[in-house]
Formats: sequence, structure tokens, C-alpha cells
Amino acid sequence: MNKSIRILVLSLALIGLTLLSSCALPRINAQQRTFLDLSLEFLGEYQLPKMKFQDTTVGGLSGITYDRQRDRFYAISDDRSNLAPARFYTLKLDINNSKLQNVKIENVTFLKTKNGETYPKGSIDTEGIALTPQGTVFISSEGATRELVSPFIGEFDLKTGTLKQNLPMPETYIPEANGEQQQRGVQDNLAFESLTLNPTGSLPSTSEPIRLFTVTESALVQDKDPPQKDEQGNYKPQITKCRLLHYLISDGPPIIISEHLYPLSPNPPGAIYHGVVDLLAIDQGGHFLSIERSFGLTGFGAKIYQLFTGAATDTSRIASLKGETRAVQPVKKQLILDLKELGIRLDNLEGLTFGPRLPDGSQSLILLSDDNFKEQQITQFLLFRLKIS
Repeated sequence: MNKSIRILVLSLALIGLTLLSSCALPRINAQQRTFLDLSLEFLGEYQLPKMKFQDTTVGGLSGITYDRQRDRFYAISDDRSNLAPARFYTLKLDINNSKLQNVKIENVTFLKTKNGETYPKGSIDTEGIALTPQGTVFISSEGATRELVSPFIGEFDLKTGTLKQNLPMPETYIPEANGEQQQRGVQDNLAFESLTLNPTGSLPSTSEPIRLFTVTESALVQDKDPPQKDEQGNYKPQITKCRLLHYLISDGPPIIISEHLYPLSPNPPGAIYHGVVDLLAIDQGGHFLSIERSFGLTGFGAKIYQLFTGAATDTSRIASLKGETRAVQPVKKQLILDLKELGIRLDNLEGLTFGPRLPDGSQSLILLSDDNFKEQQITQFLLFRLKIS
């Protein structure tokens, strides 16, 4: 190659590098790599009338899951076996032209112990429900430490409602008291509201392992930080340290894979109660949706967040998260929607699930409220279109 040709080749290479560097290539920051590009479009609301079904009071619907094969939903009732034995309902949601037209109760299934008996009054506190490909449902019982009702997560037969197995519970979650002062474990009525399974294939499978996730509604007793005040004597907003559990259920005994710190946002202004009440796994890459629900002087509120657990620290061997936790990488969160922006009355939203595909092929999302069996509250279904770019 002579000198003139070499100069020409070098000149063309320099021009190419200049063009590449000046092209409008997208710059992706760390947050964009962490979170999916998704949004929610509100499509409408349906309020279920107060009713009875097969001698049960329909209400307290605190968790919901979707059966894509049957196009049916299963909703757990938070009744503690008071008005009727602990139970879940089978629902048919009529979604036409991307609108929720009607909700029909088709069946009620009573939960039973391994002995085939329904649960006695006050012995169970059902909150979350998740359907498996094997034709069972996992159900969480939140527990009430004051009434000595222990929290648990059980697998029940979908048709008969009979308990098949309980998942192992870490000792750090079991309430333990020294005298009258609780030293360890879940707080009263603030344990497992949420349940979700990793998405699996479209066809039922009896061999594919199940990954189940739940998060405590609030902090464990040993993780609670004392209130702090600023120089003016006002209480500082605090991040509550919830714990998110990851189970693996396969042919052998169920095991806990990991645990992560879920940073619950500070209480909204005027809120008396505030907690994370449901999870929904979006994919197998560690992305979830969560609902944080509040209640206070201005009524109910709720926010939907996107989560990413991929880089979070495993906290399963950390006895207490109280105090400084800089060495602990928490679950990452991104606000997707403050439901107060919808401009509608919000009730006690606690349930979250995917629904059927909408006419344009997009994924529907359903939110459900627990009316606490009170006349002044409503059982509210909210329909959304989930857009993932």
C-alpha cells in the first residue's frame, strides 16, 4: 500500500469515528437499565353490590388471582371465619371493549385443614392468594399476635379447599414476647397481605418449580426504628423496613431462597395506617409491581410501584435491620401511579393481579378493594391497561 492510499484509508477511518461519535445514540442511565419502561392506563371501575352467596356474606375481598385457562378469578375473603368459614370465591369478570361491565360470583370454596375440617372462628386471617399451574392456590394468613393467631402461608387444593402443605416460616417472623413486651416477629395484623408467583408458561405444568414471593405489610418488631424529631420538634419522615421473602417450591421440601429489605415509603400526610398490601411478579428477571395503601384523615390512598430485586442484598441472616443499613442494598422502587390522580373515590385497595388480554393484545391489570364488611365501604374493581415498551 503506497503512502497516498494509506492516508486515504486513515482519513476515511477518522471520518467514520467522527460520524459514530456524533450520531444521536440513546444514552441509557442506570435507572433505565434497572426498570422496565411501563405505564398504566385507567380503563374504568366496577362496584360489586352488597350480596349473599350460598349463605355467605360476600365481602372482605383482600386478594385476587387470575386463572388464564378458565378465564376466572379467585378472590380470598378476609373474614377470619367469623361470618362464615374461611373461604375464597370464584369470579367471572365481563370485560368488553376494554371496559369492565360486570362481576359475577360463581362459586365459594371453604378452606379446610388436612383433617378436612373448616377453620374455627378466629383461627385464621386470610389475606393473599396466588394460583399455581398445578391446580392449587397458595394463601397467606396474616396472623394477629394479640389473638395468638400465628401467620402462615399454605397451599390448598383449588377444588376442595383442603390444605396440602405449609411453607416454612423463619424464626425471626414468629412473634416472641418477653413478659408482655414483644421482642421479635411480625407486628399485630401487619404480616403477609401479599402473595405472587413467578410467571410460568402458558400451559399447566406439574414439574416446573414455583417461585413464590411475599412481603410483610410493615416492619418486623426487631426492625422498627424509634421515631425521630428534627430541630423544630417535628417528627421526621421515616422509611419503614419491610422484609420480602422468596420461596422455591419443587419436588423436595419448600425452601427459602432469599430475603430482601423492602423500603416502605414514609407515611403520606395525615395517614394513620400505611403498608404494602400486594405484590405482582411481572417477569422472571426480578421485576414486580406493588401496592402501598394508606388510610387517614383524608380517606384511603394507594400508590403502585415498580420493583427490582436483582441487586438487593440477601438479609435472611441479619437478625435486626434497626438503625443504619448503608451496607444493605434494598429493593429498588419506582413510582408508577398515585391512584389519587384518577379523580375517583378510592376504597381499601388490597388486591392486584393480571387479567385477560385486551382486544389490542395488551395486558389487563385488576385492582380489588376489601370493604371490611362495612356498609359505608365498597368492593371496588379497577381495570387498567398495562403498557410495557
